[in-house]
Amino acid sequence: MKTNKTIQLLLFSLLVFFQAQAQPYDAKLFNSMRWRMIGPHRGGRTVGAVGVPQQPNVFYIGVNHGGVWKTTDYGRTWVPIFDDQPTGSIGDVGVAPSNPNVLYVASGEGLQRPDLSVGDGMYKSVDAGKSWQHIGLREGQQIGGIDIDPRDENRVFAAILGHPYGPNTERGVYRTTNGGKTWERVLYKDENTGAIQVTIDPSNSNIVYASLWAARQGPWENGAWQGPETGFYKSTDGGTTWQKKATGLPTFAEGLGRIGFCIAPSQTQRLYATVDAPTKGGIYRSDDGGESWTLMNPDARFWGRGSDFAEVKVDPKNPDIVYSANVVAWKSSDGGKNWTAFRGAPGGDDYHRIWINPNNPDIILFASDQGAIITVNGGETFSSWYNQPTAQFYHVSTDNAFPYNVYGGQQESGSVGITSRGNDGRITFREWHPVGVEEYGYVAPDPLDPNIIYGGKVTRFDKRTGQTQNIAPEAVRSGKYRFIRTAPILFSPINPKTLYYAGNVLFKTRNGGNSWEIISPDLTRETYDVPESVGVYTSADMKTMPRRGVIYTIAPSPLDSNLIWVGTDDGFIQVTRDGGKNWSNVTPPAITSWSKVSIMEASHFDKNTAYAAVNRIRCDDLRPHIYRTRDGGKTWQEIVTGLPDDPINAVKEDPLKKGLLFAGSERMVSVSFDDGDHWQSLRLNMPATSIRDLVIKDDDIVVGTHGRSFWILDDITPLRQLTPAMAAQNSILYKPQLTYRVRWNMNTDTPIPQEEPSGDNPPDGAVINYYLKEAATVSLEILDAAGNLVRKFTPNDPSDNIPPNNVPPYWIRPQQILSGAAGSHRFVWDLHYTPLPGPVNFPIAATYRNTAPRPTGPWVMPGNYTVRLTVNGQSFTQPLVIKMDPRVKTSTAQLRQQFDLSMTCYDGQKKLNALLNQTAGLRGQIKTNLGLLKNGVLAPKLHDLNESLVALEKEFGPASRTFAGLFGVLQDADMPPTNQAVEAVSTAQSVLEGINKKMEAIKGTLPDINTALKRMNLKILE
Repeated sequence: MKTNKTIQLLLFSLLVFFQAQAQPYDAKLFNSMRWRMIGPHRGGRTVGAVGVPQQPNVFYIGVNHGGVWKTTDYGRTWVPIFDDQPTGSIGDVGVAPSNPNVLYVASGEGLQRPDLSVGDGMYKSVDAGKSWQHIGLREGQQIGGIDIDPRDENRVFAAILGHPYGPNTERGVYRTTNGGKTWERVLYKDENTGAIQVTIDPSNSNIVYASLWAARQGPWENGAWQGPETGFYKSTDGGTTWQKKATGLPTFAEGLGRIGFCIAPSQTQRLYATVDAPTKGGIYRSDDGGESWTLMNPDARFWGRGSDFAEVKVDPKNPDIVYSANVVAWKSSDGGKNWTAFRGAPGGDDYHRIWINPNNPDIILFASDQGAIITVNGGETFSSWYNQPTAQFYHVSTDNAFPYNVYGGQQESGSVGITSRGNDGRITFREWHPVGVEEYGYVAPDPLDPNIIYGGKVTRFDKRTGQTQNIAPEAVRSGKYRFIRTAPILFSPINPKTLYYAGNVLFKTRNGGNSWEIISPDLTRETYDVPESVGVYTSADMKTMPRRGVIYTIAPSPLDSNLIWVGTDDGFIQVTRDGGKNWSNVTPPAITSWSKVSIMEASHFDKNTAYAAVNRIRCDDLRPHIYRTRDGGKTWQEIVTGLPDDPINAVKEDPLKKGLLFAGSERMVSVSFDDGDHWQSLRLNMPATSIRDLVIKDDDIVVGTHGRSFWILDDITPLRQLTPAMAAQNSILYKPQLTYRVRWNMNTDTPIPQEEPSGDNPPDGAVINYYLKEAATVSLEILDAAGNLVRKFTPNDPSDNIPPNNVPPYWIRPQQILSGAAGSHRFVWDLHYTPLPGPVNFPIAATYRNTAPRPTGPWVMPGNYTVRLTVNGQSFTQPLVIKMDPRVKTSTAQLRQQFDLSMTCYDGQKKLNALLNQTAGLRGQIKTNLGLLKNGVLAPKLHDLNESLVALEKEFGPASRTFAGLFGVLQDADMPPTNQAVEAVSTAQSVLEGINKKMEAIKGTLPDINTALKRMNLKILE
């Protein structure tokens, strides 16, 4: 009986232990970590655009998975104002004409294209974007347009396109008359037909026009269909009833697609429309309020690709001047008959939206695939889109340089290679450049030579020459192999000369693309089950259509060069264990046709373990799907507990900590500490955006977003160190990561103006992470290898003494004070000794809001240090290793010489400060005693002593300035000291020795004077 109880107790204890192991950690243990955006500042696809007529300098844009942005300076700078909201996918932005503080935001791109994101309804702000409220229509997913009654800020229409990949009933035109508290569906046809645009007549709010569009994206690349209810509609009773107006327009039988339209504000019976149809498409005009239409110009340059572009806008004062947004922005001055190119570039800017200021038609806002631009002079000049960090990346990679570079193909723009750390305190326009890869492409930097970059389908780019060579397996495509926009290309993690590339088969090269071999058959599905989401568009030939799938992801094992996993966009997982000679289909039954296997990851710890991120948004499924196998693909488990309903694009395993996984979804990054059994958010300070890919580089997570450029989470070592036992502690001092001594800002010129866009540099020094369960009394000490104190921090450290100066305060970095508050903390030590007391000054190498005072303590030497955190009297220690910037080739002996000389200058200044304190103290005591003496022989002696001290003090200033100047010479660069610098330090030391001797001589006179003072009952000099 006793044995049974013991066994029961043991089993219970084990159960409790494993439950504890499985539970997510409290985010308070690590939520002081911060993502940083590195750029690039090159805009991405933007479809929401509006200005404020009463405030002509103010504009808002909505970016596809980039959130909402605001400018108050005509587009010189843009600020995100939607980053704390749960979605970043934006289809439209509206400002109430009667109250510019009231904004409405429609989420979901409102487009039909092969690559898109969805939203979660409508949002409203009543304070010009400072705060937001969700106001419904969550299931619409795609809201293509909104319009606000010019006389009533609470009366709003929303055009809901609906699910892009399946049928749903929350679509059509909706109306609210109470500012979004409730919505009424006022125009609806069926579950396959949505609304793409709705516009109120500016002269009569009872007249409302709408465009319905029956469109569906398919589960395979470039699959798309349209339905019969597409058309143009009009209401004359405020949106309660509607009539279809089709006279003069193409019919469904003629291929009618999307219709975009506008009303001429100065002549509201005139409307223009861009109409998508194969044979009768064109720019149309109505002069009778939409009752009938006339084709004005059929040239496809002005209206083509209607599923992407369908925007026309009329000059608010002249009904004959009209603009059309397409690959190029066009302008007509004769009512739509003839057109001239207004704005564009070779390759196509791809314009989506136009807003014209009703009070000044020369002020125009354009939104495009490149971002947003503004003209204030009728198109003579425009603002830039190189100030918007809204780039859309499909994948991300890093190289082995120091600092490492980040790469990706940018949708609509090309490619980017950008450093993870700038030399000038920020990551500026100086630190990034295209790398010769197409907009959709993977980028694969050569692991042996960071100057060589591979990518796309396939190119090789040489940074040194700037030249790009096509090295595709077929010099001219024969059609034998299939590729889609995002073709995977990456190096073997074991053999740095082996490069893989995939279409419907897997290619391999060992000679930089000079030749390729095929190491697989076609690994995609031969036949398909048509997903239910295709619905009414399903046809019998879909089941017998030719193969369309491709390999979408490659995962070579880091443990076995012959082990390779691949996933396809049509829903297969295949594996080879002999380098491609034989392949096995190990697809789990739950992964059905057109379940896109977006990223696979081969384990770094077990050859039989692999992970697969499966994105089923194209099957109208927004649920998360991640699969794990631990037996080489024989069985799979879906591991999504804790993940919100959000498609997963990427899953990656930490290469150093077994069981630590990261996932990227359409909104955020998540983390699992138990091999995927449970997940929790790692969004932290990052805006909601599509995380298309992520990589773990050293101690950092690097993500490629599809709407907010590149982001880095520096120093994830706390996540690697966490254990249930640690999480139960009242205080944690995490072991600091390996730290490099790097100069944060080496700019020697005037600083880059704060209006110039730039990304964030990593923290300026050693990152020290700690956690306090409750508020406590704390101190932090840095000790060298011999146990000597290098630096100490407490919450009571004095604030920097910033004297009156010519530096505007916006340049200055806020001082970090050690915190004893409850929660997690990330403290940064700048790798310098304690600064000298006194006023601080700032270098010319300034960084906006991040300029640290000029250091007056020397750099520490590379080596081993100890971090000691004391919490309520209890001390915790961790080792800290500091290495030199790998780019610096100065020897350790030379660095030691530099350090020793710098310490001489540093100590010299401290000694002179101490001497000054001594002399000032003595002079004060002398003054006091002289006030008490009337006559006698002692008074002249005190006067002479005071004069000697005054004379000596005059030597302190020049000596201290000499030491300070030499300190700057020695510390300005990690270079061997020059002979003249060494000699100058020696001379300065001699001067200090002479001062010390004079001080000692003065002190030698004090005993006699003090004896006399004692006889007179006066205070002696000390």
